Amino acid sequence: MKTITLFIITFLLTACGSRIVPESNFLENSEITPSKLVYQRDSVHFNIKGEIPIISALSPKNPRVEIELRGSNQRVNLGELELQKELGKYTYGNNFTIQYQPWMEGAVLEALFYQGKDQSSPNEKKILAKGVITTPLLVKVGEVRPDEPIPQVGLYIPTGSMDKDLSRYSDFSFYFPAGSSKVVETNQNHATLDSLKNFILLYPSISGIKITGIQSPENSEGKNSKLGMDRAEATLDYLKKSNIRILDSLLDISSRWNDWFDFRLLLRDYEKLSTQRKDQFYSVLLNGQDYQTQANDLRKINGFREVSRDLFPKLRAAKVEIQAKPLAGLDQQQAAQLRAALESSGFNSGLSPADWAIAGESSPRLEDKEEIYSKMTELFRSALPYNNLAVVKMRQAQRTLDPKKKSLLWEEANRLLDQALRIENNPYVLHNQGQILVLQGRVEEAYKKLSDASVLTKNEDFIRLNESLRGSIDIIRGDYKLATLRFQYQYSTPQDFFNKGLAFFMSGDYANASISFEESVTAGRSFGYGYYGLALLAAVSGQDEVALIHLKQAIDKSEVLYQKALIDPEFEELRQTQAFFEIFK
Repeated sequence: MKTITLFIITFLLTACGSRIVPESNFLENSEITPSKLVYQRDSVHFNIKGEIPIISALSPKNPRVEIELRGSNQRVNLGELELQKELGKYTYGNNFTIQYQPWMEGAVLEALFYQGKDQSSPNEKKILAKGVITTPLLVKVGEVRPDEPIPQVGLYIPTGSMDKDLSRYSDFSFYFPAGSSKVVETNQNHATLDSLKNFILLYPSISGIKITGIQSPENSEGKNSKLGMDRAEATLDYLKKSNIRILDSLLDISSRWNDWFDFRLLLRDYEKLSTQRKDQFYSVLLNGQDYQTQANDLRKINGFREVSRDLFPKLRAAKVEIQAKPLAGLDQQQAAQLRAALESSGFNSGLSPADWAIAGESSPRLEDKEEIYSKMTELFRSALPYNNLAVVKMRQAQRTLDPKKKSLLWEEANRLLDQALRIENNPYVLHNQGQILVLQGRVEEAYKKLSDASVLTKNEDFIRLNESLRGSIDIIRGDYKLATLRFQYQYSTPQDFFNKGLAFFMSGDYANASISFEESVTAGRSFGYGYYGLALLAAVSGQDEVALIHLKQAIDKSEVLYQKALIDPEFEELRQTQAFFEIFK
């Protein structure tokens, strides 16, 4: 039977002769540059070129090549490529610029080849690129995302001084002798304690205090993490004995050991090394190897002995980080006057504009703030109540899932801000207009408002917040170097640290990006974006195992990052491995 079947096949092939044409891949030489599509300044730019061979029976008839971007529910035909007939081949090439839309992030770019009379469907397809790298759009600008805390947007105009209602952050380091966990009464530690007390006197409303015991890599510092925790607990006891009241509910106490994080922070500001020599240190510190391997490699670098002599003693420490703000509010008599005024039509009851503003900013509920600031617009001609009432509307918009209601609240906020501007050209008002615009996706208009606001005040806290938002927009606009300059401030939130790291990452400064991403993780381990940034760094440097470790942490903490990681072209090579999909189980 097998002999007969073989004979029939041989006969048919012989009888058909030249009518049987071997298959050919006419799109084999299609190329795209860059190899991965990248979001840049609201667009995607790329070049496609290729050639189609003309070889006797293999020559295509009426050939045509189209380019299509195809998503799960949408597609865009980018048109037909003009074929140039040359000796033995057709050539084609074209530059493309397309306006980015969110659905394109997971889309596929394909070349479609047609030939012959019936060109209703392509004869061949070739995937040129999968997805669009949209790393700049990870930046946090106040948008609400599923399963993430609602970001605070908008800036209230504070009473009295321009910085009165802004939270403050500061850190204080207490130093120990080698191998010891006893707080020694040195001049340096006394000065640190005095500075800490002065900070609390100025900002007595503490919202969080974190004490971290740190150990130096020196042999005298022990071979386990006990010393670091002992230092943290000794520092807590020292603060309590110094009459500093610390509520357990606000306290976070921990230690770090066998971790180069604090050493990297010190190295960043160390002035005795050249930039080139620092890069040698960073290349080891960021290579993803284990702690001991990195320690051995660091010792081989020229100058390590001097660096360790200068910096290691500074790691025999406990770091105290405090987030606090000044007290605000009315006394009982003023509170009674306020209530009487709120319940009467046009009745002020003798409270000053400052008293009203203090009442508004010290009220914890948005509903109470709304009532107070609304009444203030009736009593006083000032930009403050209109601006602050607009901020209330902005924050109410953050809390609704109804797009129509959100849009109406933004419109109402903008009307109030316009009225505030007619009274006073105020930087807080301009900042808030810019914040609404960026949430609406009107990035260029937002940038102009924030730029105008930046020149109207020298208040450091306002400038920090305004410049941070401008820096975030710089990332979206593709001005990565400029963005890094806007993040040269002291931060305390994981979102700010992440944005700073993202600016460094996009500008190619991976050493500083790593530090900022790690600071984001330290500031808020439930905030997955710092881990995602570290995964990106590991992926671009070829450290697959490290990338997967960080990526696992990120996707476990954020559904948004879980979905993004599945399609992010930055992890395309990792997606070719079984280990990648294991972390999603």
